[in-house]
Amino acid sequence: MRSILPVLGSLALLCAQQREQPEEPEKNRIPVFHQSVVVRATPVEVTIDRRNGEVLEKTLFSRDDQVFHLLDAGINAGQHEGGAKSVEIRRFGYNLDHGGVSGGLKVLTDGVQMNQSTQGHGQGYLGPLKSVTPELIREVNLINGPFSAEYGDFSGLGVVHIVTRESMPDEFTVRMQGGSFGTLRGFFAYSPNWKDTDALFAYEGSASDGPFLHPLGYRRDNVTMNVTRRVSERRQVAVKANGGRADSYSSGQLPLDLIETGQLDRFGAVDSSNGIRQWGGTLAGYWREEGAQGQVWKLDGFVSRMLFDHFMNFTFALNHPVQGDAFQQHDSRLQEGTNGQYLRPNRWLGVSGYLSAGGNFHANQINVSLYPRIGREPIGVSTRANAAVTNGAGYAQQNVSLWGGRLLAGGGLRFDAFRFDVRDRVDPLSSGIQSSGRWQPKANASLTPWQRAPVTFFFNYGRGISTADARAVVKRPEMERVATTDFLQGGTAWKASRVSLQSAFFRIARSNEQVYVPDDGSIEFRGPSRASGFEAKASTEITHRLFLNAGMTKVWNAFYVGEPRIYVDSAPRFVANAGLTLTAWRGWSGSVRMRAINHYRVDGEDASIVAAGHTVYDVGVARRLSARAEFSLAVDNLFNRQYYETQNYFESRLPGASPQFRIHATPGYSRTVMAGLSVRLGRK
Repeated sequence: MRSILPVLGSLALLCAQQREQPEEPEKNRIPVFHQSVVVRATPVEVTIDRRNGEVLEKTLFSRDDQVFHLLDAGINAGQHEGGAKSVEIRRFGYNLDHGGVSGGLKVLTDGVQMNQSTQGHGQGYLGPLKSVTPELIREVNLINGPFSAEYGDFSGLGVVHIVTRESMPDEFTVRMQGGSFGTLRGFFAYSPNWKDTDALFAYEGSASDGPFLHPLGYRRDNVTMNVTRRVSERRQVAVKANGGRADSYSSGQLPLDLIETGQLDRFGAVDSSNGIRQWGGTLAGYWREEGAQGQVWKLDGFVSRMLFDHFMNFTFALNHPVQGDAFQQHDSRLQEGTNGQYLRPNRWLGVSGYLSAGGNFHANQINVSLYPRIGREPIGVSTRANAAVTNGAGYAQQNVSLWGGRLLAGGGLRFDAFRFDVRDRVDPLSSGIQSSGRWQPKANASLTPWQRAPVTFFFNYGRGISTADARAVVKRPEMERVATTDFLQGGTAWKASRVSLQSAFFRIARSNEQVYVPDDGSIEFRGPSRASGFEAKASTEITHRLFLNAGMTKVWNAFYVGEPRIYVDSAPRFVANAGLTLTAWRGWSGSVRMRAINHYRVDGEDASIVAAGHTVYDVGVARRLSARAEFSLAVDNLFNRQYYETQNYFESRLPGASPQFRIHATPGYSRTVMAGLSVRLGRK
């Protein structure tokens, strides 16, 4: 079903919103406000952080985390284990782990939340993203902070909403590709040309060994189905289903000192039994109806099932010198959810505006466990619990247009209620029920003082929330159960005919940092914290076929409140991206992309312990061979830069050696070359 994100209105929501006005002002005509960050082959408007669709559509994906590399938007994402595990995310000077701590980055696919609370491998884990097939992504909406009342848990540092296709432009689409490290990938889609119905059925399969000395053995299989029925001119219903499985081994995080002294290869492993095994599926239904006055009603619901096992060994033999510290994290999960929304243009006291109101419900039933292991066989039980986490929420947001459309203002309010129910099967005294709730206000304003001068001044404020692991909440009832993120942002945007520029300053105030350590079941408290910095973005349409985008995020400071001062660590303070994109020129399309971060501290107290930064270039080109066929070539890490995707500082011990605090690093892939052929038949 054609998904329309809620109308929140205005340039005031940085990198999230766009205002459309009628060509000629009319007395009784209400301006329409849209939140739409669409991946399309159109000139980029920097105020909504738009990405050119050629980059996503033409990219040959060899890894499932590459979607984040293409989104940029100040997001630095990297593999945590050198394999198929969910990426580690850093943004605005905070390390979000796998998406759910330090404020969180909320990621959704067609309205279904990807962040998993009380997950076996950490709060807000983004493992379900492995079932998203890149060719089926229609648009990606980016919000740079908690400025929309529609989104609650894990939205403190932004929202990424992925909307998938309802159909393909051709009845049959086939893409086959292969390249470095034994990588093979296939995509097949059938999209029948049914009357009043958009439909598609797709399969994606991929396999790769990666550059590692111990082959990755990564295998992923995904199936996707969509049927959208236009019941009438104003009413649509849809059913979507998605399922997938993934298996792999991984190198784990490697001691950087051993690599630098030549004792360990950069693509070697200390424990080659690490890796993941998961499968899951989601079934969702959607209903949408439009009214004669521009109002929209939307209702959707979903149910999903997932099994996940993660085989890890962070500290090698620190705690168990003989058998080693290897462990298995298990998560068996059933989820249900529903979302309802009402959108309506309105006019009162001569002021036009737009109302967005709705509610959400999300429930999780989870069996979560931790087992010590030898190889991939468990040898005991460390933790085992049944957890039920429910979340109900309601929200409303109103935006108005004043002063002939030159002043746009809005405000919103959201309330989330949570219930945490834990039945501990190892330690019954750690069982119990706790609850919590939080209000989240939103405010925005943008001013364009001069109609002939394309300069807009904007201000955004939003409070976001992030929950703690249910086991931590019940075990430590005195702790803060729902942390808040207050995000202030202000800046200017300027747009001429072919050039857009934007700069913004931000200040982030986190109420509390809570990290649940699944390795040993402990809880780490930090906070409150503060961060400040600025962002700058630019885009230009060099020609009608050639586009340039660039952006950077600079964090001035990020620290925990108190004395002595301890700094927020494990995240870069500088993130930059740039892309040059060519679209449909004499049968050629392509892009050159750059992503960079600075070196950053990995210890909050010792500034001398730092992780190295990097700059990486990726290139992709496509050539249309005929009306039905296209050849593609991609080179990732073009200059074969030796870099590390993630680096963390903690204590470990190699067998037969003494314990040592050291940096542990995950190697970035060396130069990767992929070639592919796409064939499309039965143009609609």
